Amino acid sequence: MILHSVILLSAFAYAAYGNEIKPTKSEEFADEGFSVKLSCNYSSADTLHWYRQYPGSAPEFIVLISDGAKQVQVSNVDSRFTAKVTKNKGNHVDLEISSASISDSALYYCAMEPTVTGNTRTQHKILTHNTASTSHISNLHICYR
Repeated sequence: MILHSVILLSAFAYAAYGNEIKPTKSEEFADEGFSVKLSCNYSSADTLHWYRQYPGSAPEFIVLISDGAKQVQVSNVDSRFTAKVTKNKGNHVDLEISSASISDSALYYCAMEPTVTGNTRTQHKILTHNTASTSHISNLHICYR
């Protein structure tokens, strides 16, 4: 039996101070064991972040890219995660997960400064009601069918 992962980008585009970040597609598909790339377009940012959040937990830092991709700070979450900024055909930031597995099922956030607060109650409200916030957040949810 082949397991497939479905990545749902049920995100909202958020704009403030002239900056905007949003996912590039509404969903992605990946087979277990293969790589999957999550992407977000952004208008302008000095610092970009990726976070992962499991149900009932605070967002977990994955990677920070700053100063025009000259400085990358990666967490010790998982060595299968890599991030890249591309600026040649518009600005976008990618998070690639190599060898996708069931444990990768979570919400994934691409964000720019200012970013998440760690308050899961507030973030949950943002995600379910698409309310305005000072955070610039898009979310991705990975599940398997």
